[in-house]
Amino acid sequence: MSGPAGRGWRETQPERTDLSWQRTGLGVLAVAGLMSRAAVHGGAPVRLAAAGVVALLGLLVLGGLAPLRARAVQRAVERGTGVAAPRVALLATAVVVAVAGAALVSVLSPR
Repeated sequence: MSGPAGRGWRETQPERTDLSWQRTGLGVLAVAGLMSRAAVHGGAPVRLAAAGVVALLGLLVLGGLAPLRARAVQRAVERGTGVAAPRVALLATAVVVAVAGAALVSVLSPR
């Protein structure tokens, strides 16, 4: 395969970015599943509600942010412009931090 100036070179950044957003959403959904399992076995309805909120956040990332970001990156690559989106990255970071906090509270709270 030749370099950027040669023929046959293909940009892989959009695919890697799309996959990273999908992994983030799937990871959040996995945490929600673990939290809900612990809530059901522990008989804690509040924890189950928290797991539901976490699942909704995972669906937001996987079904909302990931496809929007994938399209934006693809358009930017086609135009040859920058692909940075600090607000979207900040939102994804906030989701991950919120999920980590919810999981921590779920694990450390008394049964």
